[in-house]
Amino acid sequence: MVIRFLDLALEHSMEAWAVSIGVVALAEIGDKTQLLTLVLAARYAKPWPIVAGVVVATLVNHGIAGAVGAWLTEVIGPDAMRWILGASFVAMAAWMLKPDKLGDDVGTSRKIGGVFVTTTFLFFLVEIGDKTQIATVALAARFDSLVAVVMGTTVGMVLANAPVAFFGEALAKRLPVRAVHLVAALVFVALGVGVLVVG
Repeated sequence: MVIRFLDLALEHSMEAWAVSIGVVALAEIGDKTQLLTLVLAARYAKPWPIVAGVVVATLVNHGIAGAVGAWLTEVIGPDAMRWILGASFVAMAAWMLKPDKLGDDVGTSRKIGGVFVTTTFLFFLVEIGDKTQIATVALAARFDSLVAVVMGTTVGMVLANAPVAFFGEALAKRLPVRAVHLVAALVFVALGVGVLVVG
């Protein structure tokens, strides 16, 4: 009985982890934070501190977002939350089709400390209210596995941003951003329908 419970918990955590990686990696392509990574890579040409800053900023930002999602599920209750989540995922799908731009104020920001500190600070700020942060709130509310969701969304962010930090504009220009956004939108619609139909 205990082993079966642990197997189910592990399976649920793996599903949360895998879905979180895929959704955020797709949503991050062409996103403001990926554009910020491109700006930082062009300015400093130091990919390792940039990637480290992305990891730390994402863990903190998505940790907070995930905690909010888990808290909302408890406060609102599972029945109402199912409808809110379904609508949220469909709204995220529509948002994915709107291209992002990096504000001039962020793009021209001066160095705050070293490259790592600058990246961590700017990435955390730009991620506030961003698609991937909102997706993390929704994923944490959908899956009862906060750690798996936050770790998954962080891995997704690194998968999308590390190549840009290392290979910069040459890679960013080759990415089929529109096609990736369309796939991400379809994934969000599928998640929304799944929540509404299956529960």
